[in-house]
Amino acid sequence: MTANDTLQLALYLAVLLALVKPLGAYMSLAFAEQPNALTRFGAPIERALYRLGGVRIDEEMDWRRYAVALLAFNLAGLVLLYLLQRAQGILPLNPAHLPGVRADTAFNTAVSFVSNTNWQSYAGETTMSYLTDLLGLTVQNFLSAATGIAVLLAVIRGFRRRSAATIGNVWVDLTRATLYVLLPMSLLLALVLTSQGVIQNLHANLRIPLLQAPAAVSAPATQVLPMGPVASQEAIKQLGTNGGGFFNANSAHPFENPTPLSNFLEMLAILLIPAALCWTFGEMVGDRRQGWALLAAMLVIFVPLALGCIAAEQAGNPALHGLGIDQHASALQAGGNMEGKETRFGIANSALWATATTAASNGSVNAMHDSFTPLGGLVPLVLMQLGEVIFGGVGSGLYGMLAFAVVAVFIAGLMVGRTPEYLGKKIEAYEMKMASLVVLIPCALVVVGTAVAVLLPAGLAGLGNPGAHGFSEILYAFSSTANNNGSAFAGLSVNTPFYNYTLGVVMYLARYLLIVGMLAIAGALAAKKHVPESAGTLPTHTPLFVVLLVSTVLVVGALTFLPALALGPIAEFLSSVAH
Repeated sequence: MTANDTLQLALYLAVLLALVKPLGAYMSLAFAEQPNALTRFGAPIERALYRLGGVRIDEEMDWRRYAVALLAFNLAGLVLLYLLQRAQGILPLNPAHLPGVRADTAFNTAVSFVSNTNWQSYAGETTMSYLTDLLGLTVQNFLSAATGIAVLLAVIRGFRRRSAATIGNVWVDLTRATLYVLLPMSLLLALVLTSQGVIQNLHANLRIPLLQAPAAVSAPATQVLPMGPVASQEAIKQLGTNGGGFFNANSAHPFENPTPLSNFLEMLAILLIPAALCWTFGEMVGDRRQGWALLAAMLVIFVPLALGCIAAEQAGNPALHGLGIDQHASALQAGGNMEGKETRFGIANSALWATATTAASNGSVNAMHDSFTPLGGLVPLVLMQLGEVIFGGVGSGLYGMLAFAVVAVFIAGLMVGRTPEYLGKKIEAYEMKMASLVVLIPCALVVVGTAVAVLLPAGLAGLGNPGAHGFSEILYAFSSTANNNGSAFAGLSVNTPFYNYTLGVVMYLARYLLIVGMLAIAGALAAKKHVPESAGTLPTHTPLFVVLLVSTVLVVGALTFLPALALGPIAEFLSSVAH
């Protein structure tokens, strides 16, 4: 690693951590049950929205009703987005006259954006009309992020309430998450991004005459520059941990991410809300130390993996060491493995983005992960396979980490022979069963999906790289979709009926089975009485608990995925070193 690599990571973490408390405090006001200055200011808009939707804010829901309402709302969004894609050829705001999207691609995309995964098996600029982008994809970027926050708020109420039958009102939670957090932050970021050169328009694609035509072309040659409403989608795609790019190259495209400042702000936006929600959690449960402990556990895993990814990419390609190729960083070159990376970002910002986007369930890229070194590509794989709880998606990352915390305190309780407690609530068999399902369902979807794909000809048909790297591409696809990430090892062609339908089902199950499990935990905890702390209570805000929580996350991931990783990136690394 170089001094620049270390400085870039240190600067990123310093700014991120400096913003955790102010943003976390703001969100705790936005989601507070008692009126405050912020909610009074927005009350007229809130009341108008509730009146329009026929919502009674004084009517709360038990966890089953909350879950049904949330699932129905998301399913309706999925159906509407599917129909919008299929009909876009006859709808307005389609200056390129793009046809309706193929059925399997439309299904995969609808599930992907509604589930906050934003896995894209298509090239955005040549597939989706402006109407589909604005009314379909961008809207779902907001609503899918708000869904994750709403589930987290329900879980927080489960810990806070005592002997309660309800966990809140889903329509209020969705409205406040969108109105007070996602919308104003996205508007601000979009304005800043446009100042940096990110485009925002509804123009038809531009045809620019070339200064010098290729020798084989007799007629005047032109280059097509795709246009569109990019900045509005770019802002919410990062802040909502969505990740879907307007262009096929995603945030490596200069119209999405033109400058070092835009790169830093977009990368910061990926982890900003998930990190700040840790502070919000501590504030809302009445013990800020609990939020800091969860944030510390995330950082204990994130920082070493970020350093490892940067170091692996800065070390360069092992296969080139014996060819006399200079891969050292100098004043004239970035050094290391620059394949698939933008020179305006270099090694540090490409590897740091890859780590941040897979730590969060974001999935946007500013470099091609398929071109990373074996060990550099191992880091994004591991971060996704840990369950997207190292920051994770907006809301979903934190409630996933809380599921691991439930497992951790249960293990600690077994060690000392007493009923485990977390935040004043006893953790019993029901909560443990639900938490175990939340932790293990994504693991099962990854390993089963990968096994099916490598056994069937349809799963191998789009494979461009045989051997260990090809296996890594398939493993990455299912790790990404089963954990609602959305990034890819793009050497695998996935815009086929097999992958569109298979990965679509995986994304849907991974998102909504976990939501139901967490809401069941919230309902069970809300119904329990508060248990006062005693001499036998395990403190869950100490370094000891942070170590226990980190160990639980790592052990589950290692036991599940180490054999698969040994067949993929680890085998590829050993092979490259041997030669």
